Amino acid sequence: MTTPNVCFVAKIKLMGTAEIGQRLGVGRSRAHAITRDRSFPEPYQTLVMGSVWDANDVEAWIRQHRPELAEDSETE
Repeated sequence: MTTPNVCFVAKIKLMGTAEIGQRLGVGRSRAHAITRDRSFPEPYQTLVMGSVWDANDVEAWIRQHRPELAEDSETE
């Protein structure tokens, strides 16, 4: 009897500049400037349409740099 090959695929939530701007409550140009800051995480991938970030990395950055906007995970 052979064991079937099992492959688990992790689901990654991605955010572009527009989503980051919505999350931070700023416009696209300000969001673009924030993503260019050295403290901001590196993009998960850069595509022709622009860069995308792992939402977990963005949320970690928000907790550290914009704690007033951090989602309270204990109430979710």
